[in-house]
Amino acid sequence: MVRYLQRLEEMAPAGYTAGVHIRFASPLYMRSTYPQAWQDLYVDNNYALRDPLVFWGISKTGYIRWSEINLPDPFGVMAKAAEHGLTFGAVASCGKITSRTIVGIARADREFTEDEMAEAADIAQALHEVTEPPDDLTPAMIEALRLVGEGFRHAAAAGKLGISESAFKARLSAARDRLGAKTTAEALRMAREFRLI
Repeated sequence: MVRYLQRLEEMAPAGYTAGVHIRFASPLYMRSTYPQAWQDLYVDNNYALRDPLVFWGISKTGYIRWSEINLPDPFGVMAKAAEHGLTFGAVASCGKITSRTIVGIARADREFTEDEMAEAADIAQALHEVTEPPDDLTPAMIEALRLVGEGFRHAAAAGKLGISESAFKARLSAARDRLGAKTTAEALRMAREFRLI
């Protein structure tokens, strides 16, 4: 993931934002290198709920220059962004409507080329894929992780589920394997990040 973010930084001298696996208006991962004053203003004014770039990214797949987006901007988000040096930009979006990845890139000197926008779209897709939450954990595995996360010891969690302690440990082991985690603590962290528990 780091190399993709480094490439975005190289491509976007005025900064970038990457919202990865946006679900229920909240991303699994978010990174922004836009000027801090703009980030603060954006958050303070809830511009994510008013930003034409976000609306485009949620409703469309592909890429587009900011200047080509024909959506209402009643709060003047784009004009305010330009005041912070975010004059030219592009947005790329991918993923299912229930889990979108949106990448915005900006510069102050010129429009992005077709090749640059296509590369940003490729990076958005790569970020989306490398952070794809696993979909092969069973409800039983998720429940085992949830109980451990709530502080249950193995024997108590097994008793709560009405299974043997060895069966409970087997569920945890299978969950670790499917998440690619070495320890139960790492599996718990990943399950929380993926919002599985």
